[in-house]
Amino acid sequence: MHVAVDRRQQIVDAAAKSFALFGYKATTMEQVAKIASVGKGTIYTFFANKEQLFDEILRSVLREMKRIIAQEIQAGRPFVDNMQRSLDALLDFRDQHELLIKLSQEVRDFGTPQAKEAMHRVEQVILEHLEGQIVRAMEQNAIRRMDPKIISFVMLELYIALTSEWSKNHDPLDKEQIKQVSRILLAEGLSVK
Repeated sequence: MHVAVDRRQQIVDAAAKSFALFGYKATTMEQVAKIASVGKGTIYTFFANKEQLFDEILRSVLREMKRIIAQEIQAGRPFVDNMQRSLDALLDFRDQHELLIKLSQEVRDFGTPQAKEAMHRVEQVILEHLEGQIVRAMEQNAIRRMDPKIISFVMLELYIALTSEWSKNHDPLDKEQIKQVSRILLAEGLSVK
């Protein structure tokens, strides 16, 4: 049985490499078998199809994202600080993770349904995290009560806009500038008190 576990992991590692290099659409079971140095039939003893293999890898990425979130949240820290730290860490992870980079490119260039679904799942993990933190902050009266789904969506979109969209037409903002703008807009609001 020990050999089977090693083979399975060998296949998963090879598939992760192939998906990161070629994307979902261009990855074939033949490529995975070649990278893993196994026969194609060996893959099918563990995974029924490419979709199942891809899902295994994506679940692993999502678990890693959740671990990063848990690492960044500290009970005694103010809500906005926790949110900024966890969003920074998650967006850094997303921007540096080869598979997620390739999937983003595939969505943009080809609109592959499986890549779109994967990126949607990544976004859902982030939104669920934000929503949970927002609900806790509301329960502690740290922030005003509003729909946490809307607030989490706005927070994520603001961060994405400031970290990537802004730099398409302007000089990139550094992390401190992003934190300052997001803190003013999200924590303090625009109205003068």
